[in-house]
Amino acid sequence: MQSKQRMFVVSVVVAAVVLIGAGGRARAADEWFVLGEQTINAVDQGVEIKSQGGRMQKDVKQVKLSVEGADVELKKVVLPWDHRKDDTITNLGVLKAGGSTTPQDAPGRKGRRTAVTVEYKIVGEAPTAMVKVWGYD
Repeated sequence: MQSKQRMFVVSVVVAAVVLIGAGGRARAADEWFVLGEQTINAVDQGVEIKSQGGRMQKDVKQVKLSVEGADVELKKVVLPWDHRKDDTITNLGVLKAGGSTTPQDAPGRKGRRTAVTVEYKIVGEAPTAMVKVWGYD
């Protein structure tokens, strides 16, 4: 009889450890990560930034943009979603170097981001800047 009780206690402890470990991994996934990045040139007017990674890495809850190296005026941003209607955002204004946009929610609970199209103008004398597309999962 004692061996049955020990097996029961051991199985409850193992189940608890497994559940605690799974919860810790779920919380670690909720973070911002780079979906794609592209160097932009002052002589160009727009760029398409393709998402990197496999199908599961492109499933995100939110998307935002950031710039490095120069201030960039974002005239139009198109966020195409896989099997969903595209989101178009116009007249975002000037995004300062090192800054980021307000996060945009995915349609539904999650959406697959395939690419982002950005129409821009680099403000000032900088010849290039880096635009990063961030995903939150």
